[in-house]
Amino acid sequence: MSTVSVSRPTFSPIHRLGALVLDRVESVGDFSLFAIGVLGQLVSGRPRRRVLLETMYVVGVGSIPVVVVTGVFIGMVLAVQGYDSFHHLGMETRIGSVINVSLVKELGPVLAATMLAGRVGSAMAAELGTMRVTEQIDAIRALGANPVGQLVVPRFLACFLLIPVLTIVADTVGIVGGWLFSTQALDVNSHFYWAHSRAFVTAFDVATGLIKSVFFGGAIALVACYHGFHCRAGAKGVGRAATVSFVVSFVAILALDFFLGLLLNTSYRLAYPQLPSLL
Repeated sequence: MSTVSVSRPTFSPIHRLGALVLDRVESVGDFSLFAIGVLGQLVSGRPRRRVLLETMYVVGVGSIPVVVVTGVFIGMVLAVQGYDSFHHLGMETRIGSVINVSLVKELGPVLAATMLAGRVGSAMAAELGTMRVTEQIDAIRALGANPVGQLVVPRFLACFLLIPVLTIVADTVGIVGGWLFSTQALDVNSHFYWAHSRAFVTAFDVATGLIKSVFFGGAIALVACYHGFHCRAGAKGVGRAATVSFVVSFVAILALDFFLGLLLNTSYRLAYPQLPSLL
């Protein structure tokens, strides 16, 4: 009796790479459609006030303690790392300008966004993923309601509206932490510390950080809700959705920080060619 051997298909690295690229392109397309759907619901629908307020409380008030603690330490770390360099140059009183500019333009919004992505974004992805696995999202759709409007819009608005507040909190406690450590532990003159800070921290620096934070908050909410809505079945799928949500959100924060910083700084240089120097 003759036997027919069936050869299994072999997948070369090129095939795997092509499949990976196609999968990522499909994911980008799905995410774009999801984001457009969220924006459409923002325009056409109104979220329930009670749900929105509850979500804002979780996002805002619940995130303040961790933002305060990390903000204080970030300010003190900047003071520790920057003092020696400025001391060797005999300009230790100017350390306040570097600490405060770094906080309001970069570290404050990035810190607040990272804490929001880790604490709130992952929880959103896990919660919506559980609803997806248990078919609660399908039940909402079967009842004639739009699950995006019911579940995503309140979370998006809460992150979008409250992350500037968290950024201001991070900036404030970071500035205070850097000032206290510089003046009490490093013996920097407090008067000159604030004088140089006022000279170099401008309204544009503060506005830059707040503008960035708004984009960060929107990106975190969209990424978290997208991965929750597209969660795979099972407990493993929910855990993966929460993990991937944080990783993608963090990468998005850094990418947005770069491109927005480049755009805003270029616009500022075009409008005001004579930029002040820290030295």
